[in-house]
Amino acid sequence: MSAADLKNIANQLNSENARDRMLALVALREVPAADAVPLIKTVLNDEHMPLRSMAIFSLGIKQTDECYDLLVNLLRNDPDYSIRADAAGALGYLEDPRAFEPLVRAFLEETHWLVRFSAAVALGNLKNPNADKVLIDALESEEIVLQQAAIAALGEIRATHAVDKLLPFVRSDDWLVRVRLADTLGRLNHPKSRPALQYLQKDSNPQVSQAATFALGELG
Repeated sequence: MSAADLKNIANQLNSENARDRMLALVALREVPAADAVPLIKTVLNDEHMPLRSMAIFSLGIKQTDECYDLLVNLLRNDPDYSIRADAAGALGYLEDPRAFEPLVRAFLEETHWLVRFSAAVALGNLKNPNADKVLIDALESEEIVLQQAAIAALGEIRATHAVDKLLPFVRSDDWLVRVRLADTLGRLNHPKSRPALQYLQKDSNPQVSQAATFALGELG
């Protein structure tokens, strides 16, 4: 992209019209990270919340040396819980191993479920096996969405030793929990995974049954 094109995008990001700014941010998808990130930074504190969310997500995709620090700062300090949740999710996409500690801290110390949910999902994206303890503890959460996130993340980090902790969820009242469980068991090569998936294959919910059938195929 030419310097003139970048200047046009920069001007559009300064537009008083939120739609124009949003379109400019979308246009940055085609711009190399080194050129895109300085422009993304100009709207990180935009008054239009959907634009802020998109900008934060972009920092997880357009990876430069400063993206990590920008996202950690938002995760730790932004007063809006939805922005902190966006930052946690973007850190997962960034896949920087340094994000492990701030994401664990966010999960343990945050009070809003959405931030904790995003942190759990991001820990799965990092695929750091050291996240197993915090994710296993999250299975005891009273928030069903946190159970869903923890189950999925345990599959991402291949926490085979957690299978016994996961098996009780075959009888969860929440069908999405059972879908996440099927997906995860398909990633965990454990002697108890196949019998549990065969049980889920007979689930009355077709999406659970389909997920279990696919997971059995993944186990081979």
